[in-house]
Amino acid sequence: MIELFRNPNYDFIGKRKWAYYASIAFTLISLTSLMAKGGLRYDIDFTGGTLTQVRFEQAPSVAQIRSSLATIHLGESIIQRFGDEREFIIRLPLAAVSSEEVQQRVRAALTAGGLGGFEIRRVEFVGPQVGRDLQLQAAYLVLIGLVWIAIYIALRFDLKGGVAAVIAVIHDVIVCLGALSLTNREFSLPVLAALLTIIGYSVNDTIVAYDRLRENRGKMVPKGRTFAEQMNDAVNQTLSRTILTSLTTFFSAAVLLFFGGKTLEDFAFVLFVGVITGTYSTTYVAAAIVVDWTRYVEGRLRRSKKAVAKA
Repeated sequence: MIELFRNPNYDFIGKRKWAYYASIAFTLISLTSLMAKGGLRYDIDFTGGTLTQVRFEQAPSVAQIRSSLATIHLGESIIQRFGDEREFIIRLPLAAVSSEEVQQRVRAALTAGGLGGFEIRRVEFVGPQVGRDLQLQAAYLVLIGLVWIAIYIALRFDLKGGVAAVIAVIHDVIVCLGALSLTNREFSLPVLAALLTIIGYSVNDTIVAYDRLRENRGKMVPKGRTFAEQMNDAVNQTLSRTILTSLTTFFSAAVLLFFGGKTLEDFAFVLFVGVITGTYSTTYVAAAIVVDWTRYVEGRLRRSKKAVAKA
């Protein structure tokens, strides 16, 4: 096993108060941006629109197609290769025109753009009702996932760990959505897939730290070692694994973000932000909450024992 750190002893948990301030600040900034802009910007998967499949005689670039479509002012298009390099799927937002008129405008724009001969093979219309259904399904999917995560961790570890892990995941999701809002990016099905990936990534990282804590507590704990110090030991002992996993995912997301093209850009952006916040939240949200919750419970037990003794 590769080890980046030999016997690290950084005081992560001891700095949790400052991390709470940072987490609250990032969360408030994200929520403020979302409220100020009236929520997320949804793409046509959620709002409705038209899908056009076009096959060219000579393969154009995505930039050439996008430049040609910009002249018809139907909103930002999503362009994807479909099959081979000469065939494309063009998705346009819902506009106050019929699908037939959209087809005519697309044909005129592509002709005027000098892209050579082409054939429009199909035009499909996605109504707004489908979009609303997808929004509800996405919300239900995330909520159900969070409930099962809490149940699993509560059964495997304890209730405190399950609740703290879910709070960490909610923190990660809000920060990622806030980043989308601040950068004026659209919420699409690939973005939803990236969010679900980040949820799994964050929970997995949290479980690794919890598991190491349980292993350590199953051994002989040195006398006088507080729970906060035990949690800090677990975080330090898994530090090499966390950094290696995070950097590998981070660099992969960075390559997709900067070199993957327009189609993958928003997906990669969420992964890029989510890897950072997911790694951070394992220690400074999930682990920190478990430590303070445990201290609160232990403090109440001590006060109860003292009250009984005095009585």
